[in-house]
Amino acid sequence: MSVGPGRDGIARLLARGLARHFALRDLAAIPEVTLPNGRRADLVALSGRGEIHIVEIKSSIEDFRTDTKWRDYLPFCERFYFATHPDVPMAIFPDEAGLILADGFGAEILREAPPLPLAAATRKSLTIQLARLASARLSGMLDPEGRYPDMM
Repeated sequence: MSVGPGRDGIARLLARGLARHFALRDLAAIPEVTLPNGRRADLVALSGRGEIHIVEIKSSIEDFRTDTKWRDYLPFCERFYFATHPDVPMAIFPDEAGLILADGFGAEILREAPPLPLAAATRKSLTIQLARLASARLSGMLDPEGRYPDMM
């Protein structure tokens, strides 16, 4: 998949395709979200019902094999997915997570993520944090010289 310079370029393109996919499913996606435990989720999507989905983007076999933290995301979402591109073998991803195939233009869910329990207080706290983060990022786009700290 020739999509740009290195792993970060691939991850950015996959995040764009994922965001487009989630928008078509009526979920709002926010990339690069720091969770309360300090881990950074590649993408968090919020449904109209308040359901929180986390997507961990894997750009290569090596990227997946060196990841030992993905289970740390599970207490902060109701659905957890891995997302990758066609050059990465799908068989390496665990069955206990959802699986999405993506490119820079869209995505397709190959395996739906099993539902995870999420405490109502955690959902409320995360939803407020996501709203504040999205607002700060939008404000920063509207006023690049302003000071809008990352709200997470």
